[in-house]
Amino acid sequence: MAYQPHYFSEVRKAQENAYAPYSHFKVGAYLRTKDGKAYYGCNVENAAYPMAICAERSSLVSAIADGYRPDDFESITVTVDADKPSSPCGACRQVMKELCEDDMPVYMTNHKGEMIESTVGELLPLGFSGKDLNK
Repeated sequence: MAYQPHYFSEVRKAQENAYAPYSHFKVGAYLRTKDGKAYYGCNVENAAYPMAICAERSSLVSAIADGYRPDDFESITVTVDADKPSSPCGACRQVMKELCEDDMPVYMTNHKGEMIESTVGELLPLGFSGKDLNK
């Protein structure tokens, strides 16, 4: 499914819940499942910086905890309050590679509503996941 205008208002709602007292860089994620359910994520920082979780992973982990399985996801929209849209970090790209299809759309937006569209595979070319293991 193509990007829908309401994705932007939904991802901004997720961003409002971010806990970013150190970086002040609030990120929201709006994950859509193939059956139309939505999962919201936001970044949650911690004084021990490596313990923080990003918005993208937050939404994916919530969906998995609710019973969704890898490849059940339609798209993810991410937003930041910056002059240009930001792409997911390396850790988020790896988790998306594990849980999402390579052609799943990733919509990156900013506070002005500007959007860059990519896919999981484009964000992590030649990536490695459980799909690559001999089972």
